[in-house]
Amino acid sequence: MSQKKNGITYADAGVDIDAGNALVDRIKPAAKRTTRPGVMSGLGGFGALFDLKAAGYSDPVLVAATDGVGTKLRIAIDTGHVDGVGIDLVAMCVNDLVCQGAEPLFFLDYFATGRLETESAARIVEGIAEGCVRSGAALIGGETAEMPGMYPDGDFDLAGFAVGAMERGAALPEGVGEGDVLLGLASDGVHSNGYSLVRKIVEMSGLGWGADCPWSDGTLGEALLAPTRLYVTQALAAVREGGVHALAHITGGGLTENLPRVLPEGLGARIDLGSWALPGVFQWLRQEGGMDEAEMLKTFNCGIGMILVVEAGRADALTALLENVGEGVTRLGHVVSGEGVTYEGALR
Repeated sequence: MSQKKNGITYADAGVDIDAGNALVDRIKPAAKRTTRPGVMSGLGGFGALFDLKAAGYSDPVLVAATDGVGTKLRIAIDTGHVDGVGIDLVAMCVNDLVCQGAEPLFFLDYFATGRLETESAARIVEGIAEGCVRSGAALIGGETAEMPGMYPDGDFDLAGFAVGAMERGAALPEGVGEGDVLLGLASDGVHSNGYSLVRKIVEMSGLGWGADCPWSDGTLGEALLAPTRLYVTQALAAVREGGVHALAHITGGGLTENLPRVLPEGLGARIDLGSWALPGVFQWLRQEGGMDEAEMLKTFNCGIGMILVVEAGRADALTALLENVGEGVTRLGHVVSGEGVTYEGALR
């Protein structure tokens, strides 16, 4: 008589359903922190509901954006400092939404890993919730995918999805004209673009993630994991004040590639590179990588994370408003006749 084989379970294949349930229970308080007018359901359903009328809209147009964190995750995984990448994820999506003139309403995340580690995953999602709180968006759902064989133990990937709204007729860019002033908002470091090059330069330098940071306090890894700055509430305040014609989120492609995306045909931008000082992280990357100025400007934000294109007569008032809510503001230059971005002076 043959002996009956023991039954195999999902856990034997590397997927721990109990760990997933424990994660949902752990992150419910974090998600609850993000509740805002319009939210109709919490975590746990097959879908999430949102009421646009309850959010205060009468004739809304929806705006959607999706993004990830890129290879910055490699540093977070290798150092164990995962708390800030959730903020990065939210910022990369909602900073794009606000450039269309939209207010972020809700956010969903996708977290994929080879083996679910509840504590680490919870810290990541709590960071996502923090980003949502700072930008006024509700974390109303997401997906945790445990996929053994797809990712090595400890590795994970993130994707984010944000939906916002604006009243019909309020879309940006709108009204950009020659002579408009370019106001640059300071970044909080490299943000979440260019990290394949960052990692290559760190490798060339011979430093490890735990080495003392050459330009700041703490370790090199901690400094390079500074979360992407959220510009949402500040930018929306400026838009409501009046005189903002466009906003450009400075992501992959740097100033050179992103600013022209919001300029009409026949108009370009002239930027004075001497109008701000290159932050220490970019000075170090430039020196260690031997990078020329053009490559810096089309790869990194170089210290400017968002640009507002504003009516010249409103530039001073909008600068004061933005500075009063904590932004570092630089008058970078003007909109001019032509195409693309031209630079005067040199990075310093």
